[in-house]
Amino acid sequence: MSPSSEHNGSFLGILSFRRYQIVSMDVQQEQQLQELEYFQNHVSERFSEFISPSPPPSDPLLSIPWLRSLLHVFTSCETEFKEVLLTTAQISRTPSLEKVLTETLDRIVKALDICNAVVNGIESVKQSRRLAEIAVTALKQRPLCSGSVRRARRALTSLLTGGSNADAKDKSSSRRRTTSRSWSFGQRGNVNVSKNWSAGKQIQAMAANLVLPRGAEASGHAMMPVYIMNSVMVLVMWVLVAAVPCQTSSVPVAPLQLPKHQSWASAALNVQERVGEEVKRKEKRFGGLMEEMQRMESIGLSLVEFTERFRFPAEEEDEGEVEEKVDEMDEICRRMEVGLEDLQRQVRAVFQRLVRIRLEIVSVLDQAPAI
Repeated sequence: MSPSSEHNGSFLGILSFRRYQIVSMDVQQEQQLQELEYFQNHVSERFSEFISPSPPPSDPLLSIPWLRSLLHVFTSCETEFKEVLLTTAQISRTPSLEKVLTETLDRIVKALDICNAVVNGIESVKQSRRLAEIAVTALKQRPLCSGSVRRARRALTSLLTGGSNADAKDKSSSRRRTTSRSWSFGQRGNVNVSKNWSAGKQIQAMAANLVLPRGAEASGHAMMPVYIMNSVMVLVMWVLVAAVPCQTSSVPVAPLQLPKHQSWASAALNVQERVGEEVKRKEKRFGGLMEEMQRMESIGLSLVEFTERFRFPAEEEDEGEVEEKVDEMDEICRRMEVGLEDLQRQVRAVFQRLVRIRLEIVSVLDQAPAI
């Protein structure tokens, strides 16, 4: 073979290889765009199904079943996000992407702390349920005597006054029970939670630098999914903090400015607005807006009034009135007995998912080629 033909053959080989590279890149980019579109549609569908369940009736806002459904939405979105993240791991690591992923790692650490605070808060709700059960048992005694009524009043008073101090009690119980492993990362030498730690402040910090990608950034295959998943995570953590009594000084009414023109954001915004109205409207005597706790408080106040005016022997009319309230309280307690365990288990599962996705993001940052 002549040098000329050898050169031409080499040139044609290089040209063919480059064409193959271009085709491969086009296929990869098309796959990434499909993944992005699928992910946005998935988030939109999950939230739309959540706020407009079929068939009705839907679970009451901020009830235990409603909160569990919201966590199902989160885990479904997180599963799909992981797939998108792995697909986009081959792209060049731009400074903008590296920045938002690093911010996501910090946001996840804050979410881990919130999950632990919520798990501890559910324990305080369980204690309130046990006090309500004591009152129910006492007020079901027949004939209703002064001793049973006094026992019920003590339990109800502890439930109502203890609930109003839930934040302070949670702080001390968290310091007693929490280990350095459970409170996120980087605190191995300190087994106590800072007195200044606040779930509300954590939410504000998580939402502070969460900005919608614009211009060239918005067209990046990874930027938008990361933004969407961060928004979903902040929203879900905010709802948990609003619903469950935990260590917090205040709960922001609307932590996120979501882009209304995007379908996924429109559905998520509906959740934020509905919960935000409850945050503004209801007095948080228990440090949480969980629907079952709100009903328990309302019934508890009514039963305390009955115990204060009770005189033995009880009038039939009074016994009939209190019996209806006691049955309602009993029904709430029975639903909470199973529901709280399931909710607590689900929050722990979310904690584990957050740990795993954090490791996935670290892996993406370590392996993606920098430009």
